Amino acid sequence: MKSKKFIVNSACHVLLAVLSFIWVLPIFYVILTSFRKEGGSYKSYIWPRGFTLDNYKNLFEGGSQINFNRWFLNTLIVAIFSTLISAFFVLCVSYVMSRLRFKMRKPFLNIALILGMFPGFMSMIAIYYILKGMGFLETGVLKQVALVMVYSGGAGLGFYMAKGFFDTIPMSIDEAAYIDGATKWDTFIHVTIPMSKPIITYTLITTFMAPWVDYIFAKIIMGNDIKYYTIAIGLWTMLEKEYVEYYYTQFYAGCVIISIPIAILFMITQKCYVEGVAGAVKG
Repeated sequence: MKSKKFIVNSACHVLLAVLSFIWVLPIFYVILTSFRKEGGSYKSYIWPRGFTLDNYKNLFEGGSQINFNRWFLNTLIVAIFSTLISAFFVLCVSYVMSRLRFKMRKPFLNIALILGMFPGFMSMIAIYYILKGMGFLETGVLKQVALVMVYSGGAGLGFYMAKGFFDTIPMSIDEAAYIDGATKWDTFIHVTIPMSKPIITYTLITTFMAPWVDYIFAKIIMGNDIKYYTIAIGLWTMLEKEYVEYYYTQFYAGCVIISIPIAILFMITQKCYVEGVAGAVKG
């Protein structure tokens, strides 16, 4: 019996090791290529013949067409504002759906669930023409405002995880606050929110990821206004045929750089992130 259990455990460990290798291999290739000294795109070998830091240096020095510093700043601005607004929408809607009871509550839950099954890019052409009709595509700054509106506008529909977490908080706490004279808004701000750090962390991370890595909506809205590109569009520009031979290794350096803030964010907030997911699943 013990030998059979040992064999099963060993097989599981081998399988996990193989899957881990497959998962890590592309990341290793990206990091390796970002330090490659030889220029150009296609090489018949994986391990570089030489290593250099010039790819990172040249990336930040940029040029007339490739301005990574500006793209990074653009993305950071859009991501921060989108995150704050989206998190506010998600937390407010999820609290209402968890705590309040009203006539259209169940139909709204069903509608939100159905709409969440459709990818957001299905509506991108309609959104583009709506924003164009409203004059938000006239200048680069207005385009950035439009991006924030797009990312945060539909965020309220993604309330299910936060609602599941709020469901785990006893209603008796809210009722005690009501007895003390607190309004629903006071209870939400001063009682529920301080107890909901895990789900707030989860919401902030997930809402930050969308504008940080999105390409489709950003490209549709920004068009050819290269000065106001986000990182995703800028990195893709490096792979266009007129740039790819020169900027190929710098493209990989850019991929490494934009992954660092996300990795640091996840490591710092890992505990709260896991607790937020666990609380939502339990709810």
